[in-house]
Amino acid sequence: MNEHQADPDQLPLVRDELDVLGDLVPLAGQRIIELGCGNARLARSLVLRHAGSQVVGLEVDAVQHTKNVSSPQERLLFVAGSAEAVPFPDAVFDGAMMLKSLHHVPLDGMDAALAEVARVVKPGGWFYVSEPIFGGALNQIVRLYNDENTVRRAAQDALDRALAAGTRWEAAGERRFAQPAHFKDRAEFEQRMLYPSFADHHITPALVARVRAAFDPHCGPDGAHFVRPMHVRLLRRKG
Repeated sequence: MNEHQADPDQLPLVRDELDVLGDLVPLAGQRIIELGCGNARLARSLVLRHAGSQVVGLEVDAVQHTKNVSSPQERLLFVAGSAEAVPFPDAVFDGAMMLKSLHHVPLDGMDAALAEVARVVKPGGWFYVSEPIFGGALNQIVRLYNDENTVRRAAQDALDRALAAGTRWEAAGERRFAQPAHFKDRAEFEQRMLYPSFADHHITPALVARVRAAFDPHCGPDGAHFVRPMHVRLLRRKG
């Protein structure tokens, strides 16, 4: 399948990505780090559903990190930091995950980030990378102000380089699926997508008008429903 011509309607629909993760790797009793955890929605569910699991949520965005810390949860630790310089010793995690975050790492820092993950994951440990595919109706709207074609390709290329090097990682699995995305109205879409705390999209009145013209036809009485195509790659730490 051509990643950049993916049709979300041809992919299986997955409402909870934790089901995909749990199908690929053991989670009970695991110590896990999520790099670029955002609001840590999946991590919060993970520690509730899987006995003895612990998650460290690493987040570089100070605004989001402050929000995370203000909502503590048992067996979930929030730490400020970037994927390119993980503030933990070697080989302390059973697994690591990046959920829609690798493409947000600066282009010249992606290789360093993958090397850092390899450093902090134990030999035999796993690395779950979930990245959005550049396709679908939602992507067509977002690309009007934030075209991520280059950075998403770069994320996949970085994973390819890490595997081709053959020193730290080996391929252990792959999944493609579609994930639902819902916005209750245009205001929620604009708050979440145009003005995130981790990026300045340089939104102008003209851009807002273009985005609204593209978004509004998708919005009905119960909001706007989209499906986002996703590509998961599972890597195993060599030991």
